[in-house]
Amino acid sequence: MNIKSLIILSAFAVLSNNLQAQTQKKPSGKLHQKVSSFTANGLWRGSFEIKPGTEVPINFEISNKSTGGAGITFINGDERFEGGTVIQTTDSVYFKLDQFDNELALKIQGDSLAGFLRKQDGSGKATPFTATKGINYRFKQTGKPANADFSGTYDVTFTSPDGKTEKTVGLFKQNGSKLSGTFLRVTGDSRYLEGIVEGNDFYLSSFIGSTPSYYKGSFTADGKITGANISARGDTPFDGVKNINAALPDANKLTFLKEGYKTLDFSLPDVNGKKISLGDDKYKNKVVILTITGTWCPNCVDEAAFIAPWYKENRKRGVEVIALHYERQLDSAYVRKALTRFREKFGIEYDQVIAGKPDKQQVAESLPALSNFLSFPTTIIINKKGEVAQIHTGYSGPATGKYYTEFVKEFNKEIDELVGQQ
Repeated sequence: MNIKSLIILSAFAVLSNNLQAQTQKKPSGKLHQKVSSFTANGLWRGSFEIKPGTEVPINFEISNKSTGGAGITFINGDERFEGGTVIQTTDSVYFKLDQFDNELALKIQGDSLAGFLRKQDGSGKATPFTATKGINYRFKQTGKPANADFSGTYDVTFTSPDGKTEKTVGLFKQNGSKLSGTFLRVTGDSRYLEGIVEGNDFYLSSFIGSTPSYYKGSFTADGKITGANISARGDTPFDGVKNINAALPDANKLTFLKEGYKTLDFSLPDVNGKKISLGDDKYKNKVVILTITGTWCPNCVDEAAFIAPWYKENRKRGVEVIALHYERQLDSAYVRKALTRFREKFGIEYDQVIAGKPDKQQVAESLPALSNFLSFPTTIIINKKGEVAQIHTGYSGPATGKYYTEFVKEFNKEIDELVGQQ
């Protein structure tokens, strides 16, 4: 590690101690305790130092909420994601990113902020973060133009450090030097990525409150792509080739019931301890959608944003939904907080139950008839007889464009057919 990196890390260590001390004093929660002329409202450019010498830029906006106080909105391409609330004290600002139980704890330095992304309880590793007001670019550009328009669909393979490969579909849209895109996986997509192209090289990033995402790589004139997903845990390289017909396996054929099973059976508690089962009168002779989910999961966030309003519009047709939550902590206080936040954010009116922690073994124990579980979320559709009609692995969200449109079309078609059955 060079001297510059040591100095930066030492400065951040001192700042972290100061912020920890302030956090223990519990900020008042009032946005209007401003220091001198500092005002948080406006457009900002932020940057995470995920490891020495590697920064991930993001854009966000702070504005007053109609319900009072101020909120932070993360900007990723076409997406505007409401990330949480803003609390300003005498010399600090706290962005409460409740969706993922995270916070940005920042010291005010003129029109700049410096601090850390961390868990709200202070546990785990903190990621250094700085932000400057009034800057609307994301990646700093050298002025070098893109060598070509690299928009299109690509077959892309990621290779993990242990040699395992993952087939994905890369979707890119370029406008001049601006680039947006996502990687479509069996487990779900990389959501909205935004960045630039200079020459043949590209840079993409995204952040909605969980972990910052960062991809960089190069296109070639003959339709190839190489690069890496960069993270604090290590880099995952990828390569691929342009292919208009690039596709993943059928998401409805990856997870299935074990031989001899037609139904699922469970009895799981909600946050009040009430046991909920498919055998309850509420679900008899109805089409039931089970979503295997978690509040920590970005693709589950996208699914909830679709399912919650869809349910409000369709429940009178004889359709019900149960969300089976697999959460990182299972103590009653944490689960109540996490599920209540999730419920309020998306306006959820269907039942939520606590099924376990987010690993395959926990899913197998709570749903023993299920085989080859691969992904959060997984959506299971049950017919009026209580039999499993369809199991859909992963979720292709709005960032995937036509893939999302096709999913919604097929989902509604399946429900229409099941509702119409006697």
